[in-house]
Amino acid sequence: MAEFLDLEAQDGVRMPWNVLPGTKLEAGNCVVPVSAIYTPIKTFPSMPVLPYSPLRCRTCRSVLNPFSIVDFAAKIWICPFCFQRNHFPTHYASISDDNLPAELFPQYTTIEYETPGEKNSYSAVFMFVIDTCIIEEEMAFLKSALSQAIDLLPDNSLVGLITFGTLVHVHELGFGQIPKTYVFKGSKDVSKDQLLDQMGFFLKKPKPPTGVIAGARDGLSSDSISRFLLPAADCEFTLNSVLEELQKDPWPVPQDQRSTRCTSTALSVAASLLGACVPGCGARIMAFIGGPSTEGLGAIVSKNLSDPIRSHKDLDKDSAPHYHRAVRFYEGLAKQLVHQGHVLDLFACALDQVGVAEIKVAVEKTGGLVVLAESFGHPVFKDSLRRVFQSGDSDLGLSSNGIFEINCSKDIKVQGIIGPCASLEKKSPLCSDTVIGQGNTSAWKMCGLDKATTVCIMFEIVKKDAVEATVQPASNQFYFQFLTYYQHSSGQMRLRVTTLSRRWVAGPGSIQDLIAGFDQEAAAVAMARLVSFKMEIEAEFDPIRWLDKALIHLCSRFGDYQKDNPSSFSLSPRLSIFPQFMFHLRRSQFVQVFNNSPDETAYFRVILNRENVANSVVMIQPSLISYSFHSGPEPALLDVAAIAADRILLLDSYFTVVIFHGATIAQWRKAGYHHQPEHQAFAQLLQAPHDDGEAIIKERFPVPRLVICDQHGSQARFLLAKLNPSSTYNSDVPAAGGGDVIFTDDVSFEVFLDHLQRLTVQ
Repeated sequence: MAEFLDLEAQDGVRMPWNVLPGTKLEAGNCVVPVSAIYTPIKTFPSMPVLPYSPLRCRTCRSVLNPFSIVDFAAKIWICPFCFQRNHFPTHYASISDDNLPAELFPQYTTIEYETPGEKNSYSAVFMFVIDTCIIEEEMAFLKSALSQAIDLLPDNSLVGLITFGTLVHVHELGFGQIPKTYVFKGSKDVSKDQLLDQMGFFLKKPKPPTGVIAGARDGLSSDSISRFLLPAADCEFTLNSVLEELQKDPWPVPQDQRSTRCTSTALSVAASLLGACVPGCGARIMAFIGGPSTEGLGAIVSKNLSDPIRSHKDLDKDSAPHYHRAVRFYEGLAKQLVHQGHVLDLFACALDQVGVAEIKVAVEKTGGLVVLAESFGHPVFKDSLRRVFQSGDSDLGLSSNGIFEINCSKDIKVQGIIGPCASLEKKSPLCSDTVIGQGNTSAWKMCGLDKATTVCIMFEIVKKDAVEATVQPASNQFYFQFLTYYQHSSGQMRLRVTTLSRRWVAGPGSIQDLIAGFDQEAAAVAMARLVSFKMEIEAEFDPIRWLDKALIHLCSRFGDYQKDNPSSFSLSPRLSIFPQFMFHLRRSQFVQVFNNSPDETAYFRVILNRENVANSVVMIQPSLISYSFHSGPEPALLDVAAIAADRILLLDSYFTVVIFHGATIAQWRKAGYHHQPEHQAFAQLLQAPHDDGEAIIKERFPVPRLVICDQHGSQARFLLAKLNPSSTYNSDVPAAGGGDVIFTDDVSFEVFLDHLQRLTVQ
């Protein structure tokens, strides 16, 4: 495992197969897709930033890298991707074996170029879109969180404000004397031209000819833009006073109806306004939504309370009347935002669903952030919002306007990317006929990305024939190059280049090499992203069956066993945890949607698709730490047997952090023993999991929910749902002293493994 972590620390890449199958047939037999899980702008303290433009191959446009073959005498370099011979320009005249430029250093396989001069005058643009159809108490929570956020805004960022309920209000912050707003009807779709016309953008200037989209570049004067978008330093007072006076939506709501909430119209107006004022500039629409949309093209439910909001069952049966229309609307909005280079962030805080399942496409294609909580007063929302604007070591490193490109050896094609990006539809010989995720292209737009944004790139090996033994071993390398051109949080444009080389093997005897390069954590994450993707796009797809077939196939190909003898089955240590990951993935919220709303499922999948391997593994198989008097904190098996009356357990399942007190510990705590000086050790035992839990919460975005519970209490379900049910209500073996049983008919991991071995050896 350690060597895979070292590769990640150098390049931000994890691959399920670090020794690649060399032919199409071998790759098919490997079951787990040939893929790379890559964090494009991960922070590397030792990575140099070069103050000049990169050298590119004149045929395939790949960038000079440590794997290029260099002829110092002739001043020529050979591209490892297309074997083109390229001449070095004159300013590289002094290079030699002892005098290498940084991009040829073997340790700098990941490097960054910063071209001087390309800089935006303001660092970021924030358009706050605020839902006012919420109760007074929620309104107070939201105002307080927003005023804190406004204090943290960088001074040179631009800010705009739109509020909506039954109508959409665009606030003219530049008109300082009195509050002034432009009002749009929530049920009517407003085109970009109508919007600009109504808001007086063409009063002093003639309207551009029809068919031309107006924008800052074609003469929308900076005066008309600064009516709606102002530097944070100039409009802080105006913004705070507008927020202070913000009232709940005044339109009456009959008792048997929902509020008239025109979320989609407000987002459409925000997108068009930003598209006119700051096209191609890193702008974020931050939507704060407190309930379901009932008006406009993106409505998810009717106003009648007697009509329930769609459930998974409704979506499966195709009986959700508003769903497809809303998704079509948000697909259109996503396309518009990607074209403008803008991001949609969603903060959904309500006990009911608000439409995350529909809005998901726009958030994911623009690389937006999403936070789901049950109230604007909940720490999950308040702390997450604060993290967005925090500067310093724990900032998110929000960057914008990214373009991601891939180059690879000719025997490999790209099927697509599962993750927060949108296809730029740049066809090339690299594109595979099989499309997974955002495919059919070799370049993608990443409107918003941060230090943690991670994409999963799916490859296809296209080499047909097995290799003859006469081939020189030097040619058994596949090369990959990832190029990320983006606007750094400082406003500077940068190009991050990561070049990888991986050995491939084929023919008899290659199995041991493949096993030696198998990264089971990365494999579990690639399978999780793939199964979530298939569940969304394939009708009648059975995820459990698909995962089980894949696991049986993998074990029968790479396991050691005698035919028809299950007890002889064994797996190499490189593969031994993989069945356990698959067991927990089958039970996870990504596959078992039964207990979650479509909004929650969409939220979990958005986060899974943008997180790195370590965090995704915690979502699939949570980590469990046990605290007791007998030993320090130690990892415990994710099993009901870990529960004991005299233990505290800390469960990290990524979205929730649970501190679970055994029955005896809970009794002692209620009796107040930890306040007595002679029971100092008990006080320390109670405090330790809280400190560790805080450390986890501090590092994570969105901020997880903290659940503190006792054995046999109602909230203990947060822990019990994640544990392997090795002892259930109908098992013969009673729970150990002070232990627990789980009321479930799910099979335990032991039974699962038993079946797996039986089916594998057949």
